[in-house]
Amino acid sequence: MIAIGIGGAIGLMGGRTANAVVSYTSHRPAPGDRRFVSPAVEAEIARVTAAIGDPELAWIFGNCYPNTLDTTVEMSTVDGKPDAFIITGDIPCLWLRDSSAQVLPYLHLARDDEALRTLFRGLIARQARCILIDPYANAFMRDPTAKTDLVWARNDLTEMKPGVAERKWELDSLCWPMHLAQRYWNATKDAAPFDEPWAQAMRAAIRTMREQQRIDGPGPYSFQRNGASATETLVLSGMGAPTRQVGLIHSMFRPSDDACTYPFLIPSNIFAASALRGMAQVAGEARGDAELASLATTLAAELEVALRRYGRKPGPDGKPVWAYEVDGFGNALLMDDANIPGLSSLAYLGCVPRDDVLWRRTQAMCWSGHNPYFFRGKEGEGIGGPHVGLGMIWPMSIIMHALNSDSDAVIRHCLLMLKGTDAGTGFMHEAFQADDPLRYTRSWFAWANGLFGELMLDLARRKPAIVARSLL
Repeated sequence: MIAIGIGGAIGLMGGRTANAVVSYTSHRPAPGDRRFVSPAVEAEIARVTAAIGDPELAWIFGNCYPNTLDTTVEMSTVDGKPDAFIITGDIPCLWLRDSSAQVLPYLHLARDDEALRTLFRGLIARQARCILIDPYANAFMRDPTAKTDLVWARNDLTEMKPGVAERKWELDSLCWPMHLAQRYWNATKDAAPFDEPWAQAMRAAIRTMREQQRIDGPGPYSFQRNGASATETLVLSGMGAPTRQVGLIHSMFRPSDDACTYPFLIPSNIFAASALRGMAQVAGEARGDAELASLATTLAAELEVALRRYGRKPGPDGKPVWAYEVDGFGNALLMDDANIPGLSSLAYLGCVPRDDVLWRRTQAMCWSGHNPYFFRGKEGEGIGGPHVGLGMIWPMSIIMHALNSDSDAVIRHCLLMLKGTDAGTGFMHEAFQADDPLRYTRSWFAWANGLFGELMLDLARRKPAIVARSLL
C-alpha cells in the first residue's frame, strides 16, 4: 500500500507533535500472511476508504475493519463441515461474545460472498459445540480436549472441563450466539448452520438460563478465584450476592468479565429477552422447530414481565431509567460499563428502538457524571469500568456514542477523539488513560477494531457529509 505523508497539525489529541509527518502505511499483514480473505470485504474497504475525506481516519479504517479476518480466524473442518475458531486478538482463545461481535461488521456482505458464508457457518457450528461442552463457560480452547492455557484460570475453584478456557458465567455469553444466528439468518436465509447440534446447543442454553433464574434452588454453578481483585471472584462460597427470585436470570459476571455487584444484570437480561425471540424466529423458520421456538419465547415473555417490574429505578431527576444491576430486594446500581451489552448499547443490539424515551433517558445518564465510570480528561471523554481502573476510557464507548447519535457535532467530536487517541498505532485499544492516550491497554483487540469499522460503514451510509470532510 502506498504511504501517504501528511505535514502540519495532524491531530487535536494524542500527544502528537505539530508539524510532524505521519506515514499512513497500511498495518495489515502482507496478503500471504492474512488468515482469511474475502473479496467482498476487500471491495468494501476500497469503497468506504474512498468516501472518507480525512486521510488519518481512512488509514485507521483500512487497518481496523479487516483486522478480525486478517489476524484472528483459524479455519478447518469438523465432520466434513466448516469450523471457524476466532480468537480475541492477544488472548488466543474464543469468547462466545467477542467472536460473535467480531464478525458482525461483515454480515451485510455474506449473502453474495461464499467465503464469508463459510466463515459464518463455521463459527455458528463451533459456538454450538462450545455450548455443548459447558454452557456456563465464557471462553474456549481450540482443542476441545485441552486444559486451559490461561494462567489466571488454571486454579479456579469451579468445574473446569476439557476445552474450557475460562468458566465465568455471563448471561450474555449465551445471548450472543442466538443474536448472531438471527442476524445471519435474516441476512442470508441460509439454513445450513441450523442443524441438530445447533438446536441441542440452543436447548442447553435455555436450560442454563432457566437454572439461573434460581426459582427452585441455587443451581449447579459456583466460582471462586484466588487473587488480589475482588472483581475476579464471587462472594458467599462462589454463589454470588443474595437475590430475591423474581424471574430474572442471574449473571455472575459482566461482559467485561468483572463480577456483578448485584446478580440481576439488567442489560444482559434485556439482551436475553431479545436474543431468545430472535433465536425462536430461526428455530421456526430455518428448522420448523416449533417446540424450541416455544421454549425460547416463553422464557423471553417471563423476562419482559420481570424487567418491567424490577429493572427500572428513579434516575437523578426522579424519572425512571434502566438500572444496571438489581437484586430483587430493591437495591440497585445506577451506572454503565463500556462493554456490550451495556445500557448504552441496547439500541445497537436491536433490543430497543433508537427513539425509545426510557432508553434515551438512560443513555444520557450513562454519558454523564451521574455514571461513576464516565471519565473526562484532557484527551477525551467516555465510559470505562472497573476492569482496567479509574480514568481509563474504552474507545468502544466512544464508538457506541457516535452510533447512538444523530447530531453532526457529537459524531464529529467522537471521530476526533477516536483518531486522536490511537497513540499513533492506527488501531483501537481496549482502553486509554483520559489524560494520556499513550497509556493504553491491549494493542491487539480485534472486537474494538471491528466496531470502529462498523461505525465508519454506518456513517458512510447515514452521515456521508461528515465522513467526506477532513477533521484536520
